[in-house]
Amino acid sequence: MGFSHFDDSGRIRMVDVGNKPETDRTAVAVGVVLMSPETVVAIRERRTPKGDPLETARLAGILAAKQTDRLIPLCHSLPLSSVDVETELFDEGVRLTATARTMARTGVEMEALTAVSVAALTVFDMCKAVDRAMRITDIRVIRKTGGKSDWTSEV
Repeated sequence: MGFSHFDDSGRIRMVDVGNKPETDRTAVAVGVVLMSPETVVAIRERRTPKGDPLETARLAGILAAKQTDRLIPLCHSLPLSSVDVETELFDEGVRLTATARTMARTGVEMEALTAVSVAALTVFDMCKAVDRAMRITDIRVIRKTGGKSDWTSEV
């Protein structure tokens, strides 16, 4: 099986999706920022020095998804219908979930992954003054719909 981003001579190429039908497509990606219990309390009590990391992360993730084609080589530009980033504070940190939607000829997995990754980086940036040992982990796509197939992975 060959790689879709290489031609027969091994040269990089952007995949031609021109003949594929436009379908309604959705992708959901998740990630976690692990942190100290003290940092979780500081977020809950709204005493992080740089402001609210969760709302800032939501906005950063949405903005990042809109720039995915500028960040990832060979990624197609997509007309995003919507992007949402949800945050959930739990005892060990923050769970992030990004959902991206479009009507297009190719999927939005990269946009969902970009959104959740930048949201996680934003939480890290906003909390690093109180916790330098945070870890960003478990970033992955957990659901994809549209195109040739739909799938859901283990959460």
